[in-house]
Amino acid sequence: MSFDATLRTAQDDIETALTAELSRFQGAVADAMRHACIGGKRLRGFLALEVGTLFDVPRAQALRAACAIEAMHAYSLVHDDLPCMDDDDLRRGQPTVHRKWDEATAVLAGDALQSLAFEIVVDPRTHPEAEARVALALSLAQAAGASGMVLGQALDIAAETGPPLALDDIAQLQRLKTGRLLEWPCRAGALLGGADPSAVLDYAAAIGLAFQIADDLLDHTGDPDMAGKALRKDAAAGKATFVSLLGADGARTRADKLVEQAEMSLLPYGAKAANLKAVARYVVTRDR
Repeated sequence: MSFDATLRTAQDDIETALTAELSRFQGAVADAMRHACIGGKRLRGFLALEVGTLFDVPRAQALRAACAIEAMHAYSLVHDDLPCMDDDDLRRGQPTVHRKWDEATAVLAGDALQSLAFEIVVDPRTHPEAEARVALALSLAQAAGASGMVLGQALDIAAETGPPLALDDIAQLQRLKTGRLLEWPCRAGALLGGADPSAVLDYAAAIGLAFQIADDLLDHTGDPDMAGKALRKDAAAGKATFVSLLGADGARTRADKLVEQAEMSLLPYGAKAANLKAVARYVVTRDR
């Protein structure tokens, strides 16, 4: 299959599996959880599936890791959109959870999605060996918590009122805020297959930064209707970004070099890594 067809199949499979997980819950918070998980590129879940393929992981197990990271990512977006954070009205072309319901429901829905992510990875259906499940849960906590994504978000908030960040500072912030939740599905695919994750983590680090540079470019030049969210907010707030420091052309050049690095890290896997190489190119050419 072509990359586009493979991605669509993965998106459909993740959607079906995640919907089944969410169907167990009832009430307003459950409705808000489902709303938060609607749509999206499913890029993180796709990484779990494709890295799982590299290491011959049964698809059913890799799909559970995909659902876990998509639930964790959805939680992060729900909380990121809150008035105390970015105060956004739209996400994926739909009202944000706190706009459709209220702030309390949004906080609870985000909390529940985070808990669901851990519930999925520690379930024996994800891996028959308890040691592997513990490694998945520990690494997910580290990726999402106070030394990972949450720290990145805190640094981002601090940057709004502090002095403008230098380029290296922005790169480190985004490695945490964006990169850690792109890294984890790659690590998970290797852990599920009992493999050394070193090469795929190098790949993940490169595409994580490339992804954020593409986001900065979209915020600078993108179409809000295509993006499904408000754009130009960084410039309006006077925040330093890859684009503000490097210029649009410089940012694109840096993103392209990161894609090359990502592709080089996958050379040991040969043709089995073709879709992962295509993902690296996709993250810098997407329109949303």
